[in-house]
Amino acid sequence: MVPETLRELAAPVREALAADHRLTELVVPDGEAAKTVATAATCWDALGEAGFTRSDAVVTFGGGATTDLGGWVAAGWLRGVPVVHVPTTLLAMVDAAVGGKTGVNTAAGKNLVGAFHEPTGVLCDLSLLASLPRADLVAGLGEVVKCGFIADPRILELVESTDPAALTADSPELRELVERSVQVKIDVVVGDLRETAGTAGEGHPGREALNYGHTMGHAIERAEHYGVRHGEAVAIGSVFVAELARRAGVLDDVTADRHATAFGRVGLPTGYAGAPYDELRAAMAVDKKSRGDQLRFVVLHGVGDPRVLAGPSEEHLRAAYEAMVARA
Repeated sequence: MVPETLRELAAPVREALAADHRLTELVVPDGEAAKTVATAATCWDALGEAGFTRSDAVVTFGGGATTDLGGWVAAGWLRGVPVVHVPTTLLAMVDAAVGGKTGVNTAAGKNLVGAFHEPTGVLCDLSLLASLPRADLVAGLGEVVKCGFIADPRILELVESTDPAALTADSPELRELVERSVQVKIDVVVGDLRETAGTAGEGHPGREALNYGHTMGHAIERAEHYGVRHGEAVAIGSVFVAELARRAGVLDDVTADRHATAFGRVGLPTGYAGAPYDELRAAMAVDKKSRGDQLRFVVLHGVGDPRVLAGPSEEHLRAAYEAMVARA
């Protein structure tokens, strides 16, 4: 499975697979446009025509949208066939390709239809990042910095002490950031594979910790019709939720302020004023962490100490929103 724009880059992988295996190429749209039920159905039709069985495997070559779609196609076909990811973006390497979450978008929101389906393997070749536009590499750092806040202070130290221009595909600093971020995700996922450890009230979020910054982040993506990069939305959402935690009295000022500094240092946005509060509030209500009509957020009580904040007050939500708008 490969997006149209990456077919040329994927040629060595395609040729290597075709040398020893029967190959069916699934060419899908680029980016979030691929993550639809209709695209998945087209892929399933192609697998049926190819006589695809459980002894075969889906191999994805692309960014996070491709791994999300490919994982769901593999999860659905014959109730689960092997999938191997070859991520080509930083975001996919540290987030989408690892952990087994798959899915597509619907009119109701992002990633609301999907399945947990662990990949058989993930092959991260950092040299592929050299082909990325700088903006896409920077967007991937959104998930990296997030991992630092929820679990690994060393990531934050690296980000804060390294010249952002030095974070290139062949730099040892980027390699360490990727390795540490992947390890954070593995450690969290192993303890809560199907995201059931989080409670309906306050407490440790389990795998939901990886959703830090995503409640507002997904709302922004929806408001922008998925025209904003995911890592950018996560950065804004993380700064928003740090402001929310500050106002709820659970996060100190220094750590709250550190969010805007860390995300901003690598070139990520930290504010947003493109949608009114009520629109974003409604979008957050359909977040998968919500329980009934109660919003639930992953917040920090300190670096490496994620918790669930259930039912924050409208006063605190609006104040955090206003702080987000002021930074735009």
